[in-house]
Amino acid sequence: MTGKYWLAYTGRVAADVYKALADATRRAILDELQDRDGQSLFELCTRLTMRHGLGSTRQAVSQHLEVLEEAGLVTVRREGRYKFHHLDTGPLRQIATRWPVPDEGESP
Repeated sequence: MTGKYWLAYTGRVAADVYKALADATRRAILDELQDRDGQSLFELCTRLTMRHGLGSTRQAVSQHLEVLEEAGLVTVRREGRYKFHHLDTGPLRQIATRWPVPDEGESP
């Protein structure tokens, strides 16, 4: 990708990532996938209730997962009738590459 197309594409991707990260429940889902990758919807709902006190319905968690998937932060693997969700930190790396954080002691 080059030129304006690249800027438009990365801008859209970054916007999707920021939108996905703006919600506390979605951040909790990402935390759970960081802790234990490859969870089913049922497992995620259980962990969100037990560890975060979130009483979200399966449908609500499923909708949050869709937003995370659209942003590229979650990938899905199917096994039979089950879906397993995996964390993908690639979009976060793209943002960090676009705006690198200077090392301590370096001036911006």
